[in-house]
Amino acid sequence: MVIDQRTSREQDPLSCLELRHGFGDRKILEGITLRIPRGAVFGLIGSNGAGKSTLIRILLGLIRPDGGESRVFGCDSLELDDSVKQRLAYVPQQPEAFQWMKVGEMLDFIGGFYPAWDAGYVDKMLARLAISRGAKLSQLSPGERQNVALIRALATQPALLVLDEPAAALDPAARRELLREIAGRVGESGTTVFFSTHIVTDLERVASHVALLHGGRLMINAPMDDLKETYARLTLASEADIPAHLAGELSRRRHPDGSVSLVIERRPGEQWPVIGASAGSTLESLSLEDLFVEVIQ
Repeated sequence: MVIDQRTSREQDPLSCLELRHGFGDRKILEGITLRIPRGAVFGLIGSNGAGKSTLIRILLGLIRPDGGESRVFGCDSLELDDSVKQRLAYVPQQPEAFQWMKVGEMLDFIGGFYPAWDAGYVDKMLARLAISRGAKLSQLSPGERQNVALIRALATQPALLVLDEPAAALDPAARRELLREIAGRVGESGTTVFFSTHIVTDLERVASHVALLHGGRLMINAPMDDLKETYARLTLASEADIPAHLAGELSRRRHPDGSVSLVIERRPGEQWPVIGASAGSTLESLSLEDLFVEVIQ
């Protein structure tokens, strides 16, 4: 299968078409199609175990999918050459490479592979975070190891930065500092950022686009500014007047009092659905957190 959109192949830092993958009988990803536009801060949310890390690893060519295709800067993810790899930085959820090395040794070693390596940035961030160049990586706390991995990634001055749950090991203050650093880098250099998280407030602070992975599918995929115009919650006193599946319906939740709420999506130019026979129906926009909770219930 080939992604045949020329702009997607040649310009998008990251894209995929109809990705499918599973482990044994368990389907993890079912027909994922995604474009990460240049300069975006794209946040992927989903509950733990939703398949976010699997999707990221497939997008970067670290796992061969059961079906579909993914590309990095127009190149097949499974066949990335050195010129593409030098434009890409990736931080996994639990950085464990080079644990036997000292912080400074590891950073100097990695820096030798990147012509645009920013040694001044490394020194500045290590000092700011009070991390010694002489400390062994294996002796750092999980949060410190995460910070070192982020310094290493950002020092390469990447065109594409991919982060898998970057704030998982960080306290709230460190998370806020991380997000500020990401936003600053994007503003300075136009870096494209793709990161996964289950912490919705992280997305609301910095993301320009958001996608929600649930049940193996992308249930939501939109610019952050368009969420309230694209998704809404329809609540009705009774389910009797609702079709078995309403156009644009993403989820349906029944309540103990007999009422029902649905998350619905409309495409540009469409009107919200009207259930004329139902008295007392309400249609309301949702915050990202409410949208997340409603869809994964």
